[in-house]
Amino acid sequence: MHIVDRRLNPNSKSLENRQRFLRRAKEQVQEAVRNASSGRDLGKALDGGEVSIPSDGVREPRLRTTPGNVRDQILPGNQTFNEGDILPRPSGGAGRGGAGEGDSEDDFRFMLTREEFLEMFLDDLELPDMAKRRLASTEREGLRRAGYQTVGSPTSLSITRTMQLALVRRTALRRPSPRTLAELEAELADCEDEDRRTALKAEIEAMRNRMRRIPYIDPIDVRYRRFEVEPRPVARAVMFCLMDVSGSMTEHMKDLAKRFYLLLYVFLGRRYKQVEVVFVRHTDKAEEVDEETFFRSPASGGTLVSSALAAMSRIVAERYSPAEWNIYAAQASDGDNAHGDGVMTAQLLTEEVLPVCQYFAYLEVGATSHLRQPMPDSPLWTLYERLQSEGAPLSMRRVEDRSEIFPVFRDLFKKRDAKRVSP
Repeated sequence: MHIVDRRLNPNSKSLENRQRFLRRAKEQVQEAVRNASSGRDLGKALDGGEVSIPSDGVREPRLRTTPGNVRDQILPGNQTFNEGDILPRPSGGAGRGGAGEGDSEDDFRFMLTREEFLEMFLDDLELPDMAKRRLASTEREGLRRAGYQTVGSPTSLSITRTMQLALVRRTALRRPSPRTLAELEAELADCEDEDRRTALKAEIEAMRNRMRRIPYIDPIDVRYRRFEVEPRPVARAVMFCLMDVSGSMTEHMKDLAKRFYLLLYVFLGRRYKQVEVVFVRHTDKAEEVDEETFFRSPASGGTLVSSALAAMSRIVAERYSPAEWNIYAAQASDGDNAHGDGVMTAQLLTEEVLPVCQYFAYLEVGATSHLRQPMPDSPLWTLYERLQSEGAPLSMRRVEDRSEIFPVFRDLFKKRDAKRVSP
């Protein structure tokens, strides 16, 4: 079979060569994507764009025949050297030049599409401890061997089974073997007795007739491998997005939280087909909302963090059995909480939420400070830090600026060896 791929390449470029290049320079391209995304607005970052990698990363090894590293060659247009002259080695060594070292090589720049950018950015991220697997309502189908059948495609022909059945049939029907026929023909060639020759000829003719009636391989012997489609267990997971939208959250803080959750939503949608997302926002009371309301609808009020944890606990009890679901939670807040709610928050978190969670991430957002001073410890940060020191499986990070969203997100969801990791 000879296949010619005549699909159109994007922008008149070689798709196969482009994919080969991305695979070869994967680590450098991923590093360039991370560097590019850290300084971009979220919306622009998801659209892809131009990235650059060092030109050394695109060089390919070559074999050259230069015994002793000596070349006897004069290029056309040369007005300085003659044949036999020795060229001095350039100062500073080979490779890319730095500042004050003469000319330097430009970085290799190229464009990434939105799909390529997201694939490179999300490639080494994962939900930790995705261990519970069950048969979901929309199951992943796979093929399994299910014996043999008498019809099928040539690619599924089972030669071994076919030959076994042919041998059994020939043995049961007493089909003469070619060796027996050859022995009789050899005896006939050496025999001089006419009566014996006549008997041998009759026996050989009868044997040949029997061999023609009983073929070596009959269509009834042919067997094909049979496959059946069977459901396979898939890892089902639910991600709870808990966001504080109270009056203490400024528009800048809400913008940081929404950008974090938007990135999380894109990550889950691309990497996990069986992940459900539950959006819970809260002021002094919590409510489960849809995606549109969560990201765009304004809200304001007091702050009771325990209301969001209680809502999550109730939803888990109603719809997501911890025995069948991998449960994850990501909470974003400015750290403010009503006085006296800390005890209830700690109780709900340690007794109801964390025991059923595979992973709990807390993101504290703060106002941008021109002095770049460290954020003071908030009531909620102090509480969670104490619980973490007591062994609670919490991951906690802080962000103050849009440029910190990407590094923090990668830090929270990068691949880990341990099942539960806290900083």
